[in-house]
Amino acid sequence: MKKVLSIVLAFALILSCVGILAGCGSNGNNQADADSGNKVSSDKIKFGIICLHDENSTYDKNFLDAVKSVQSELGLTDSQVIIKTNVDESDACYSAAVDLVEQGCNIVFANSFGHEDYVIQAAKDYPEVEFCHATGTKAHTEKLDNYHNAFASIYEGRFLAGVAAGMKIQEMIDSGKIKASEAKIGYVGAFPYAEVKSGYTSFFLGARYICKDVTMEVKYTNSWYDEALEKEAATTLINNGCVLISQHADSWGAPTACESAGIPNVSYNGSTIKACPNTFIVSSRINWAPYFKYIIKCVVSGEKISTDKCMTIADGAVELTDINTTVAAKGTEEKIAEVKAMLEKGELHVFDASTFTVEGKTLSSYKADVDSDANYTPDTEVISDGYFHESEYRSAPYFDLVIDGITVPAE
Repeated sequence: MKKVLSIVLAFALILSCVGILAGCGSNGNNQADADSGNKVSSDKIKFGIICLHDENSTYDKNFLDAVKSVQSELGLTDSQVIIKTNVDESDACYSAAVDLVEQGCNIVFANSFGHEDYVIQAAKDYPEVEFCHATGTKAHTEKLDNYHNAFASIYEGRFLAGVAAGMKIQEMIDSGKIKASEAKIGYVGAFPYAEVKSGYTSFFLGARYICKDVTMEVKYTNSWYDEALEKEAATTLINNGCVLISQHADSWGAPTACESAGIPNVSYNGSTIKACPNTFIVSSRINWAPYFKYIIKCVVSGEKISTDKCMTIADGAVELTDINTTVAAKGTEEKIAEVKAMLEKGELHVFDASTFTVEGKTLSSYKADVDSDANYTPDTEVISDGYFHESEYRSAPYFDLVIDGITVPAE
């Protein structure tokens, strides 16, 4: 009887996946692929994930939490999920991918930009396995049936987090705590990559959506995860007169520096309210659970996984944590809800070209490096209908402009 019930449940899950994901190979401007025709029963799914660091990195913890959530929701056993942590961007990634395949994984996911070339090699060597990669740029040009890139429109989340920052700074101006000329944000960035530039620019534009006096200074650590460097960069920014700090880096370095100095902080990839109750305002993050469910259900139903998929705030893939109302400005929650609704309806665009200038000029045209090459050669027009179309021509960000009002180190 138990065996019959198990078969019935498995069959029901397959039917459910087919119904829910009838168009799972496409999503808006994501590249769609034909039905592969291959199905894997739910009890045969084996998902492997390769992480650059471990749960001590806020970036990697975000992925690990999503894996656990999906495992629980889909009822996957521990033997169906294999996690590899602290895998650096070297041949170690290829070896980890091969090991996952040899352990029976039919889906392998890697989470760091520098993993991409090693994952591509594994995809070529093991065409029967689906390989998915976060933040990568090459799936749409490699054109491998079993290699896929994914990201999310985190610029929407950062814009909303910027709205919270702008509300706080405007409150500080209105109360006389700072002058309008002192409305300066500090931003701790990892590298001067498009992903980081897109992030700090969308955050800045969100803040300036509320407070027109805002300026920003950026410091790079040239590392995704270095608590000492991130704390040092935040401290330097505070000493340079920044009255609020945000970040695109993966440790608690910047938030703890803010807590020590009593400077409001907008973090990334998770709440820091327990350690920083007096300064934390809000955090934005990518929720990878929707994508993980998507690729698993595509394999179960026999649908082809999108070559390059960008999930959005409307998909539940971009989130904000609860707002710390003891630090945030009054009315922040309501304002964020209002702006979020506008983003979801397409009434507001994060990179509206009328809201920023570059060297004093408003842009009506810009070519970005979407089909990535070693020289970052511009190849795709990305401004139309009055705004920069981020993450629409490939999932990974390609906004690489430095707009007026933001000061960055020489590259």
